Amino acid sequence: MTAPRPMLVVIGSANVDFTVQVERLPQMGETVSGGDFRLSFGGKGANQALAAQRAGAPVVMIAKLGRDPNGELLYQHLTAAGLSADGLLRDDEAPSGVALIMVDSQGRNLIAAAPGSNRRLTTADIQSLSSLAFAGRMLVTQLETPLETVEYTLRQARDHGMTTILNPAPGRLLTRDVLVLADILTPNETEASLLTGMAVTNLVTAREAGEHLREKGSQTVIITLGANGSLLVRQDEVRHFPAFPVTSVDSTAAGDAFNGVLATALLEDCPLEQAILRANAAGALAVTKRGAQKSLPTRQEIDALIRT
Repeated sequence: MTAPRPMLVVIGSANVDFTVQVERLPQMGETVSGGDFRLSFGGKGANQALAAQRAGAPVVMIAKLGRDPNGELLYQHLTAAGLSADGLLRDDEAPSGVALIMVDSQGRNLIAAAPGSNRRLTTADIQSLSSLAFAGRMLVTQLETPLETVEYTLRQARDHGMTTILNPAPGRLLTRDVLVLADILTPNETEASLLTGMAVTNLVTAREAGEHLREKGSQTVIITLGANGSLLVRQDEVRHFPAFPVTSVDSTAAGDAFNGVLATALLEDCPLEQAILRANAAGALAVTKRGAQKSLPTRQEIDALIRT
Protein backbone atom coordinates (compact mmCIF):
# COMPACT_ATOMS: atom_id res chain seq x y z
CA MET A 1 0.00 0.00 0.00
CA THR A 2 1.37 3.40 -0.99
CA ALA A 3 1.69 5.89 1.86
CA PRO A 4 -0.26 9.13 1.38
CA ARG A 5 1.72 12.13 0.23
CA PRO A 6 2.55 14.60 3.01
CA MET A 7 0.09 17.46 2.95
CA LEU A 8 0.44 21.21 3.40
CA VAL A 9 -2.36 23.03 5.24
CA VAL A 10 -2.78 26.78 4.71
CA ILE A 11 -5.16 28.61 7.03
CA GLY A 12 -5.79 32.23 6.18
CA SER A 13 -7.52 34.87 4.13
CA ALA A 14 -9.11 35.01 0.70
CA ASN A 15 -9.98 38.32 -0.95
CA VAL A 16 -11.22 39.84 -4.14
CA ASP A 17 -8.63 42.40 -5.31
CA PHE A 18 -9.48 45.68 -7.03
CA THR A 19 -6.32 47.05 -8.63
CA VAL A 20 -5.57 50.35 -10.39
CA GLN A 21 -2.33 50.86 -12.30
CA VAL A 22 -0.88 54.35 -11.73
CA GLU A 23 2.22 56.14 -12.95
CA ARG A 24 3.17 57.03 -9.38
CA LEU A 25 1.67 56.39 -5.96
CA PRO A 26 -0.29 59.36 -4.54
CA GLN A 27 0.78 61.51 -1.62
CA MET A 28 -1.58 61.93 1.31
CA GLY A 29 -4.67 63.86 0.18
CA GLU A 30 -3.71 63.64 -3.50
CA THR A 31 -5.73 62.15 -6.34
CA VAL A 32 -3.83 60.63 -9.25
CA SER A 33 -5.31 59.52 -12.54
CA GLY A 34 -4.90 55.82 -12.99
CA GLY A 35 -4.57 53.56 -15.95
CA ASP A 36 -6.02 50.09 -16.24
CA PHE A 37 -8.38 48.62 -13.65
CA ARG A 38 -8.62 44.90 -13.00
CA LEU A 39 -10.56 42.60 -10.71
CA SER A 40 -8.58 39.62 -9.53
CA PHE A 41 -8.20 37.33 -6.54
CA GLY A 42 -5.89 37.51 -3.56
CA GLY A 43 -5.63 37.32 0.19
CA LYS A 44 -2.39 36.12 1.73
CA GLY A 45 -3.82 32.72 2.62
CA ALA A 46 -5.19 32.02 -0.84
CA ASN A 47 -2.06 33.37 -2.51
CA GLN A 48 0.21 31.16 -0.43
CA ALA A 49 -1.98 28.10 -0.92
CA LEU A 50 -1.98 28.51 -4.69
CA ALA A 51 1.73 29.32 -4.76
CA ALA A 52 2.42 26.03 -3.00
CA GLN A 53 0.05 24.14 -5.25
CA ARG A 54 1.69 25.48 -8.41
CA ALA A 55 5.05 24.49 -6.99
CA GLY A 56 3.85 20.92 -6.61
CA ALA A 57 2.49 20.59 -3.06
CA PRO A 58 -0.76 18.83 -2.16
CA VAL A 59 -2.58 21.68 -0.41
CA VAL A 60 -5.64 22.07 1.76
CA MET A 61 -6.82 25.61 2.44
CA ILE A 62 -9.13 26.70 5.24
CA ALA A 63 -10.75 30.11 4.86
CA LYS A 64 -14.06 31.86 5.48
CA LEU A 65 -15.92 33.48 2.59
CA GLY A 66 -19.08 35.57 2.65
CA ARG A 67 -22.31 34.62 0.92
CA ASP A 68 -22.18 37.78 -1.15
CA PRO A 69 -21.35 38.08 -4.88
CA ASN A 70 -17.63 38.41 -4.12
CA GLY A 71 -17.85 35.25 -2.01
CA GLU A 72 -19.38 33.37 -4.91
CA LEU A 73 -16.60 34.60 -7.19
CA LEU A 74 -13.98 33.48 -4.69
CA TYR A 75 -15.59 30.09 -4.14
CA GLN A 76 -15.77 29.37 -7.86
CA HIS A 77 -12.23 30.61 -8.42
CA LEU A 78 -10.61 28.63 -5.61
CA THR A 79 -12.39 25.38 -6.38
CA ALA A 80 -11.70 25.77 -10.10
CA ALA A 81 -8.02 26.23 -9.21
CA GLY A 82 -8.09 22.81 -7.55
CA LEU A 83 -8.53 23.62 -3.86
CA SER A 84 -11.01 21.49 -1.99
CA ALA A 85 -14.36 23.01 -1.08
CA ASP A 86 -14.17 21.15 2.26
CA GLY A 87 -12.09 23.92 3.83
CA LEU A 88 -14.05 26.86 2.42
CA LEU A 89 -16.46 27.97 5.12
CA ARG A 90 -19.23 30.51 4.45
CA ASP A 91 -20.49 33.37 6.61
CA ASP A 92 -24.10 34.52 6.33
CA GLU A 93 -23.53 37.99 7.78
CA ALA A 94 -20.16 39.48 6.78
CA PRO A 95 -19.17 40.26 3.20
CA SER A 96 -16.12 38.60 1.74
CA GLY A 97 -12.75 40.27 2.15
CA VAL A 98 -11.61 42.80 -0.42
CA ALA A 99 -8.35 44.61 -1.10
CA LEU A 100 -7.84 47.95 -2.84
CA ILE A 101 -4.46 48.05 -4.56
CA MET A 102 -2.50 50.71 -6.40
CA VAL A 103 0.60 49.71 -8.36
CA ASP A 104 3.01 52.27 -9.82
CA SER A 105 5.17 52.12 -12.94
CA GLN A 106 8.07 50.64 -10.95
CA GLY A 107 5.99 47.82 -9.50
CA ARG A 108 5.65 49.30 -6.02
CA ASN A 109 2.26 49.10 -4.37
CA LEU A 110 -0.07 50.46 -1.73
CA ILE A 111 -2.70 48.07 -0.37
CA ALA A 112 -5.68 48.59 1.92
CA ALA A 113 -7.78 45.57 2.85
CA ALA A 114 -11.25 45.20 4.36
CA PRO A 115 -11.11 41.75 5.97
CA GLY A 116 -14.86 41.07 6.04
CA SER A 117 -15.53 37.39 6.59
CA ASN A 118 -11.80 36.69 7.08
CA ARG A 119 -12.12 38.41 10.44
CA ARG A 120 -14.84 35.95 11.44
CA LEU A 121 -12.73 32.80 11.09
CA THR A 122 -12.92 31.55 14.68
CA THR A 123 -11.28 28.89 16.83
CA ALA A 124 -14.63 27.07 16.74
CA ASP A 125 -14.40 27.00 12.93
CA ILE A 126 -10.95 25.45 13.12
CA GLN A 127 -12.15 22.95 15.73
CA SER A 128 -15.00 21.93 13.43
CA LEU A 129 -12.45 21.12 10.73
CA SER A 130 -9.77 19.68 12.99
CA SER A 131 -9.60 16.40 11.08
CA LEU A 132 -8.63 18.47 8.02
CA ALA A 133 -6.69 21.30 9.63
CA PHE A 134 -4.25 19.11 11.53
CA ALA A 135 -3.97 16.09 9.26
CA GLY A 136 -0.98 17.41 7.32
CA ARG A 137 2.71 17.56 7.94
CA MET A 138 3.11 21.32 7.70
CA LEU A 139 0.97 24.37 8.45
CA VAL A 140 1.28 27.91 7.07
CA THR A 141 -0.69 30.84 8.43
CA GLN A 142 -0.64 34.66 8.46
CA LEU A 143 -2.25 37.57 10.34
CA GLU A 144 -5.25 38.45 8.16
CA THR A 145 -7.52 36.36 10.41
CA PRO A 146 -8.09 36.93 14.17
CA LEU A 147 -4.96 36.60 16.29
CA GLU A 148 -6.82 34.30 18.70
CA THR A 149 -7.48 31.94 15.78
CA VAL A 150 -3.89 32.15 14.59
CA GLU A 151 -2.51 31.33 18.04
CA TYR A 152 -4.94 28.44 18.52
CA THR A 153 -4.11 27.06 15.07
CA LEU A 154 -0.36 27.21 15.65
CA ARG A 155 -0.64 25.60 19.08
CA GLN A 156 -2.83 22.77 17.84
CA ALA A 157 -0.61 22.19 14.84
CA ARG A 158 2.44 21.87 17.09
CA ASP A 159 0.52 19.48 19.36
CA HIS A 160 -0.23 17.36 16.28
CA GLY A 161 3.45 17.23 15.31
CA MET A 162 3.20 19.62 12.36
CA THR A 163 5.94 22.02 11.32
CA THR A 164 4.60 25.58 11.57
CA ILE A 165 5.38 28.62 9.43
CA LEU A 166 4.03 32.01 10.49
CA ASN A 167 4.12 34.82 7.97
CA PRO A 168 3.46 37.80 10.32
CA ALA A 169 1.65 39.88 7.72
CA PRO A 170 0.15 42.40 7.94
CA GLY A 171 2.72 43.52 10.49
CA ARG A 172 1.76 43.89 14.14
CA LEU A 173 3.27 43.33 17.56
CA LEU A 174 3.26 39.72 18.72
CA THR A 175 3.91 38.34 22.17
CA ARG A 176 6.44 35.67 23.01
CA ASP A 177 3.53 33.26 23.50
CA VAL A 178 2.79 33.50 19.78
CA LEU A 179 6.35 33.71 18.48
CA VAL A 180 7.42 30.48 20.20
CA LEU A 181 4.71 28.56 18.33
CA ALA A 182 6.26 29.21 14.91
CA ASP A 183 9.05 26.90 13.84
CA ILE A 184 9.81 29.42 11.08
CA LEU A 185 8.94 33.14 11.13
CA THR A 186 8.99 34.97 7.77
CA PRO A 187 8.59 38.76 8.11
CA ASN A 188 9.56 41.30 5.47
CA GLU A 189 11.49 44.46 6.42
CA THR A 190 8.37 46.39 7.44
CA GLU A 191 6.99 43.53 9.51
CA ALA A 192 10.36 42.88 11.15
CA SER A 193 10.53 46.57 12.06
CA LEU A 194 7.07 46.45 13.68
CA LEU A 195 7.86 43.24 15.56
CA THR A 196 11.13 44.55 16.98
CA GLY A 197 10.84 48.34 17.13
CA MET A 198 13.99 48.53 14.98
CA ALA A 199 14.27 50.21 11.60
CA VAL A 200 15.15 47.37 9.22
CA THR A 201 16.73 48.98 6.18
CA ASN A 202 19.73 46.82 5.24
CA LEU A 203 21.45 43.53 5.96
CA VAL A 204 23.03 44.78 9.18
CA THR A 205 19.76 45.93 10.70
CA ALA A 206 17.98 42.84 9.36
CA ARG A 207 20.48 40.66 11.20
CA GLU A 208 19.96 42.64 14.39
CA ALA A 209 16.19 42.29 14.05
CA GLY A 210 16.48 38.57 13.38
CA GLU A 211 18.62 38.06 16.46
CA HIS A 212 16.17 40.13 18.52
CA LEU A 213 13.26 37.98 17.32
CA ARG A 214 15.17 34.86 18.31
CA GLU A 215 15.65 36.34 21.76
CA LYS A 216 11.87 36.88 21.90
CA GLY A 217 11.23 33.20 21.20
CA SER A 218 11.44 32.66 17.44
CA GLN A 219 13.48 29.61 16.50
CA THR A 220 14.26 30.30 12.86
CA VAL A 221 13.76 33.72 11.28
CA ILE A 222 13.84 34.41 7.54
CA ILE A 223 13.53 38.12 6.73
CA THR A 224 12.60 38.85 3.13
CA LEU A 225 14.32 41.96 1.79
CA GLY A 226 12.83 42.55 -1.65
CA ALA A 227 15.56 43.32 -4.16
CA ASN A 228 18.15 42.42 -1.51
CA GLY A 229 16.98 38.82 -1.28
CA SER A 230 16.46 37.26 2.14
CA LEU A 231 18.34 36.71 5.37
CA LEU A 232 18.30 33.53 7.46
CA VAL A 233 18.91 33.90 11.19
CA ARG A 234 18.90 30.79 13.35
CA GLN A 235 21.03 29.18 16.02
CA ASP A 236 24.69 29.32 15.01
CA GLU A 237 23.89 30.56 11.48
CA VAL A 238 23.28 33.87 9.75
CA ARG A 239 23.21 33.64 5.97
CA HIS A 240 22.27 36.05 3.21
CA PHE A 241 20.57 34.75 0.06
CA PRO A 242 20.85 37.29 -2.77
CA ALA A 243 17.85 38.01 -4.95
CA PHE A 244 17.61 36.81 -8.53
CA PRO A 245 18.01 39.79 -10.90
CA VAL A 246 14.67 40.51 -12.59
CA THR A 247 12.69 43.52 -13.77
CA SER A 248 9.89 44.26 -11.32
CA VAL A 249 6.46 45.33 -12.57
CA ASP A 250 4.25 44.43 -9.57
CA SER A 251 5.44 43.27 -6.15
CA THR A 252 1.95 42.50 -4.79
CA ALA A 253 2.33 38.74 -4.19
CA ALA A 254 6.09 38.34 -3.99
CA GLY A 255 6.07 37.52 -0.28
CA ASP A 256 3.22 35.06 -0.72
CA ALA A 257 5.06 33.29 -3.51
CA PHE A 258 8.10 33.09 -1.24
CA ASN A 259 6.14 31.55 1.64
CA GLY A 260 4.19 29.07 -0.45
CA VAL A 261 7.27 27.77 -2.22
CA LEU A 262 9.36 27.72 0.97
CA ALA A 263 6.74 25.46 2.55
CA THR A 264 6.57 23.25 -0.53
CA ALA A 265 10.32 22.70 -0.62
CA LEU A 266 10.45 21.89 3.09
CA LEU A 267 7.52 19.50 2.67
CA GLU A 268 9.68 17.71 0.09
CA ASP A 269 12.53 17.48 2.64
CA CYS A 270 14.76 20.01 0.94
CA PRO A 271 17.43 21.43 3.26
CA LEU A 272 16.40 24.86 4.54
CA GLU A 273 19.06 26.61 2.46
CA GLN A 274 17.77 25.00 -0.75
CA ALA A 275 14.21 25.81 0.23
CA ILE A 276 15.10 29.49 0.66
CA LEU A 277 16.83 29.50 -2.73
CA ARG A 278 13.66 28.16 -4.36
CA ALA A 279 11.52 30.62 -2.42
CA ASN A 280 13.73 33.52 -3.55
CA ALA A 281 13.29 32.38 -7.14
CA ALA A 282 9.52 32.24 -6.73
CA GLY A 283 9.40 35.73 -5.24
CA ALA A 284 11.53 37.07 -8.06
CA LEU A 285 9.31 35.53 -10.73
CA ALA A 286 6.17 36.87 -9.05
CA VAL A 287 7.27 40.50 -9.43
CA THR A 288 7.72 40.13 -13.19
CA LYS A 289 3.96 39.82 -13.80
CA ARG A 290 0.98 41.95 -12.84
CA GLY A 291 -1.61 40.74 -10.35
CA ALA A 292 -1.44 38.56 -7.29
CA GLN A 293 -2.37 34.97 -8.11
CA LYS A 294 -1.79 35.39 -11.84
CA SER A 295 1.85 36.15 -11.06
CA LEU A 296 2.52 33.00 -9.03
CA PRO A 297 5.09 30.84 -10.83
CA THR A 298 4.94 27.17 -11.70
CA ARG A 299 7.47 24.62 -10.51
CA GLN A 300 8.93 24.49 -14.01
CA GLU A 301 9.44 28.27 -14.07
CA ILE A 302 11.18 28.16 -10.69
CA ASP A 303 13.47 25.36 -11.84
CA ALA A 304 14.32 27.25 -15.03
CA LEU A 305 15.28 30.44 -13.17
CA ILE A 306 17.49 28.56 -10.73
CA ARG A 307 19.32 26.89 -13.64
CA THR A 308 20.15 30.23 -15.30
